[in-house]
Amino acid sequence: MQKEDLKQRTKAYTLRVIKLVQALPDNQTSWVIGKQLLRSGTSVGANYRAACRARSTAEFIAKLGIVIEEADESAFWLELIIESGLYKKEAIETLLQETNELVAIMVSSSNTARKNNKK
Repeated sequence: MQKEDLKQRTKAYTLRVIKLVQALPDNQTSWVIGKQLLRSGTSVGANYRAACRARSTAEFIAKLGIVIEEADESAFWLELIIESGLYKKEAIETLLQETNELVAIMVSSSNTARKNNKK
């Protein structure tokens, strides 16, 4: 997958997170969990863009590490939303799947960059 494709994919992911948070019920639990998801979910796209502007392979790898952490945290919050019954599981499953796919892509990219950096 090309960097530009991933930039668009992570941006679309971020927009989906925003829409989900806006759709959560209006209660204290949703507000707290939604705020956490909003922070981690929007960080995925922003930090991937930063990784694309990295000045070195080491910086690229470090910034991808942040993307991985934030996406994994987002998966946690999405799982909590589902398991606590705050929102319909069916409406969140594809977003959770996308989160897990983004984690896998970023881990793979990081591993490839590490291997290429050792050469």
